[in-house]
Amino acid sequence: MKRIIMLAGLMMMTLAVPAQLSTILGRWQTVDDKTGEVRAVVSIYQGTDGLYYGKIAQMLMYGSDLKCEPCKDEDHNAPIVGLVIIRGMSYDKANNQLVGGKVLDPESGKFYYGKIYPKDGKLILRGSLDKRGIFGRNQTWLRAK
Repeated sequence: MKRIIMLAGLMMMTLAVPAQLSTILGRWQTVDDKTGEVRAVVSIYQGTDGLYYGKIAQMLMYGSDLKCEPCKDEDHNAPIVGLVIIRGMSYDKANNQLVGGKVLDPESGKFYYGKIYPKDGKLILRGSLDKRGIFGRNQTWLRAK
């Protein structure tokens, strides 16, 4: 009987983790932190390698034919729609956030350290110059409908 209760408890705990992660995964509207305008829709998903990624699914503010001119290497002149801007993050279940990996700013072509976490029904993306996140800034994203 104790084994059944323990097994049931373990199963409930494993179901809780995806529920928390679901507050991060999905489609999000990016909001320009200077103007407050909604700019694009980013889709956050788990890759086949078990890490988490985000790609621009739709441009709302500018045309869909934009290219990432300042980007380097394989991203140089790549279309913005379909561009993977969140790369190789892992899920920190203790804090319900995505950490590690890097975040691409398509306007500058630069990569930053990133952290993503839900707060009050919104998503906070913290991009920073340092791994600790001290020197950086936040963007607040809204769940896409």
